[in-house]
Amino acid sequence: MRTKLKYALLAAATGLMPLTAQAQTYERSGWGHGWDWGWGHMLGGGLMMILFWGGIILVIVFAVRALGGGSSQGATPAESRNKALEILQERFARGEIDKDEFEERKRLLSD
Repeated sequence: MRTKLKYALLAAATGLMPLTAQAQTYERSGWGHGWDWGWGHMLGGGLMMILFWGGIILVIVFAVRALGGGSSQGATPAESRNKALEILQERFARGEIDKDEFEERKRLLSD
């Protein structure tokens, strides 16, 4: 899971590199002070803002999942049956259910 977090951070960092290169090229070209980019600059800025905050949210989600340590997958059917059988055996041992009821439920669990 930590490798996914590293790749997400690397992708976010490399995604910003072309923008800095473009800004440096623009400054060296002597085109003016940035007013002649037109609407493309505004649309690109909005898109970059969405990508930036989306990347921040993804990094937070990956970090929470990695630090949580829990699995997002549920128990397998075999594990569920084993747990149910353990509970059934405990109830029979405590005397909450009789032998006939224990056998019937055990048979239902094994099907």
